[in-house]
Amino acid sequence: MGHAYTPGLKVTDKILVTKKRILPLKGEVIVKKGDKVKPDDIIARTHLPGTVEPINVANILGIPPEDIEDTMLKKQGDAVEQGEDLAISKSFFGLFKSKCQAKITGTIESISHVTGQVLLRGAPIPVTVKAYLDGEVVDVYEKEGVAVSTWGSFVQGIFGIGGETHGPIKVVVPDNTTVLEDKYIDESCQGMVIVGGSLVTAAAIRKAAKVDAAGIIVGGFDDKDLREFLGYDIGVAITGSEEIGVTLIITEGFGQMNMAQKTFDLLKSREGQLACINGATQIRAGVIRPELIIPFDGDIHAEQKAADYREQGLNIGTPVRVIRHPYFGYLGKVTDLPPQLTKLESGSSARVLEVEFDDGTKAIVPRANVEMLES
Repeated sequence: MGHAYTPGLKVTDKILVTKKRILPLKGEVIVKKGDKVKPDDIIARTHLPGTVEPINVANILGIPPEDIEDTMLKKQGDAVEQGEDLAISKSFFGLFKSKCQAKITGTIESISHVTGQVLLRGAPIPVTVKAYLDGEVVDVYEKEGVAVSTWGSFVQGIFGIGGETHGPIKVVVPDNTTVLEDKYIDESCQGMVIVGGSLVTAAAIRKAAKVDAAGIIVGGFDDKDLREFLGYDIGVAITGSEEIGVTLIITEGFGQMNMAQKTFDLLKSREGQLACINGATQIRAGVIRPELIIPFDGDIHAEQKAADYREQGLNIGTPVRVIRHPYFGYLGKVTDLPPQLTKLESGSSARVLEVEFDDGTKAIVPRANVEMLES
């Protein structure tokens, strides 16, 4: 695959980050508003229903479905152990018996006189939700979860694999142009979020997983290495559930692409500090981007300080990157924002802006075709 240039993503030295931590089903919230939490602290818990195991009792015993009740040793709602007798039928004056046994440990959910089937429900599956951030609980949603806030540095990536984890930042390459190879990774990277430069090799990812590194953040990654490492092609579904032993975040795109100098400098300045990362990515509607958050210590009034930070929209001088043909991937800054609609070559009308590219040339571009380089 050739180089694929990506739109600018948020790289912020200081921002108030708030994450909702919600259970998949209603359960119990075990923290309260104002509590200070660490990434591994459990903030809520619940139980998912166990798996369902159908057993065709009538077929196993060789009886009509309507006769199932006469053979059952257990009734609906009863607990059973794996291998325990569920039903017994007798034939030829009671001389011969047929047994049907439970395939799993659980409870009897239903007994059907129509199909002759018994449905067993496995034991409930415990589920917990962790805080993910080092921060403060700023809101509680009864029986559902909480919102956790922290002030911190924030870096968005373009693509990632692997789920939520955390660890101190460790920069192992000399600059943002260096390829992250396995030679840069050793036992000192255990539990660390490793920062690379322009590319990470599949061998380096395997080495990072072997030494139990928490994650890798790097400029680019070759798609063939991704297939080799995962063993399959990534589709359009959300990533983040891969069990690969390490979380990977790509900041720029596929191919060898230097990590933005600003991003590298920010991570370098935060070396040794705790980073909370998540490689979950969704590239379709409802975009989810991988992220790295570096919480600030001692900020106990995050909620009250929220008004101190306001994100700005497009203005004269705003840095942008074009995300549509014919200037796809070009960087520049906004030099004019005409308020009126402008007729485009396609015949449609849209609001546009004038952008001056880094080489000094200018172009008129629909506003929908750019993305801000937020900072």
